[in-house]
Amino acid sequence: MELTRRGFLATTGAGIGSSLALLVGSPGKAYGEATEEFKIARTMETTTICPYCAVGCGIIVHSRDNKVVNTEGDPEHPINEGTLCPKGGSLYQLAQNEKRLQKVLYRAPGAADFKEMEWDWAAKEIAKRIKKTRDDTFAQTNSQGQLVNRTTGIASVGSAALDNEECWLYQAFLRSLGLVYIEHQARI
Repeated sequence: MELTRRGFLATTGAGIGSSLALLVGSPGKAYGEATEEFKIARTMETTTICPYCAVGCGIIVHSRDNKVVNTEGDPEHPINEGTLCPKGGSLYQLAQNEKRLQKVLYRAPGAADFKEMEWDWAAKEIAKRIKKTRDDTFAQTNSQGQLVNRTTGIASVGSAALDNEECWLYQAFLRSLGLVYIEHQARI
């Protein structure tokens, strides 16, 4: 079989044309069919900080109807530039987990079972116990008579998930109670 230049160009042109037709498809098929909606369509985008360690990676949270639908690394954040470690990458599961407790469980001293309690009760109970411990262990002066205004019966371990403003508020609250044993998760 002898292939001329004209035959080669005709065959090549026909092959390219039919390949393009297969790849592109018809305009009716490309534009006419409904496609699946993106997971983050019609969502509110909020930036936050990863709560797991002291690095402070930026995360974008997409929510719809007050429910988290997606989390991803923030590419504009100077620390992680969009990358996340495995724990940060699984942050979505922190908000969307059917095994996560949604109610306050309380087990009284000596009791064998937990009881469901209201959130208001839990907040008041915590405040009552903090006040009692502070009152029982508060010292205005030390053994030399110097003014110290402190309590040694309460300690606090902070969280790396707090931003600077939250840390300042938390420290101010702890110092107003007279705490001296204040630590942070990133240093432990």
